[in-house]
Amino acid sequence: MNEHNIAAIRNRAALATPMALRVAVTLGLPDRLRGGGATAEQIATEIDVSPVALELLLGHLATLGIVEHAATGYRTTDYGATLCSDADNGLTNFLHLNMAGGRAELAFVELLHSITTGHAAYARRYGHDFWTDLDRNPHLRTSFDRQMTHRFRDQIPHIVTGYDWSRFATIVDVGGGHGTVLAAILAAHPRLRGHLIDLEPTATEAAHTFAAHHVEDRTRITARSFFDPLPKGADAYLLCDILHDWDDDHAHRILARCAEAVHPTGRILIIEPVGGRAAATEFDLAMLVIFGGRERRIDEFRTLATAHGLILNAAIDLTDQRCLLELSLALTGT
Repeated sequence: MNEHNIAAIRNRAALATPMALRVAVTLGLPDRLRGGGATAEQIATEIDVSPVALELLLGHLATLGIVEHAATGYRTTDYGATLCSDADNGLTNFLHLNMAGGRAELAFVELLHSITTGHAAYARRYGHDFWTDLDRNPHLRTSFDRQMTHRFRDQIPHIVTGYDWSRFATIVDVGGGHGTVLAAILAAHPRLRGHLIDLEPTATEAAHTFAAHHVEDRTRITARSFFDPLPKGADAYLLCDILHDWDDDHAHRILARCAEAVHPTGRILIIEPVGGRAAATEFDLAMLVIFGGRERRIDEFRTLATAHGLILNAAIDLTDQRCLLELSLALTGT
């Protein structure tokens, strides 16, 4: 028996470290222990936790290099500062158990349910689906919107330059969040006008983004679900990281709304990871567990499109994480 292999698999499967990191971020330990640091007893008193248990957690965090022993107790290392709330790298949202990303990750404890049924595990854990959770808890929606904005931040330059947006006069960003992607596209193409569709209060926040990019005079914002009818007649309908959040039934409903609204010679543009091409396997599982969706492959997108009289004209690799799929009505495809 190969002891090295056993140890490697055990380390990959062990939950102690991922949960220790999540609890540390949730308790704000990397922030609190910056600078001079503090003892476990001091911190335990401040945040009302068990000092004995906190000492155990800090001991493991020291093993991981997140904190280090100091004359004052424990202090955050330069490496551990990556987990501080002002690091602006998205990790706080991903790990914090009371934010959308960290809360959603815990649905993985019900992965067996998802593999057995093909359905999301989120509702099994929390009693309702992810989107209902956001509706009921405004702080989760706020953190989710922030997470989405951060996720696209490094991708936006490639999205703007990786496709010829100048061919369009009007574009509707369906489920466009805070508008960071649409604002960047409009800023690069002064003749293009945009219309963002999303739910409140997310849609309202997009106004600040458009103003910051000085494109507010070329934008409209409508607070609406993308399951409802969309504004008709635009040259392009953009879906950024939308369809992979939904099972096939809901994906068909979203795509149907785009197909009925698009100008006869217009395009429907899907930007998201594509299975087997620009999608991480663990993220694929996350889509299943949290949303009941998946990173679809090209042939699956083609099947979705065909059901709505659409054809796939092109599949463009924008980054190592996302592709752009261009769809058009079958009678006008070129």
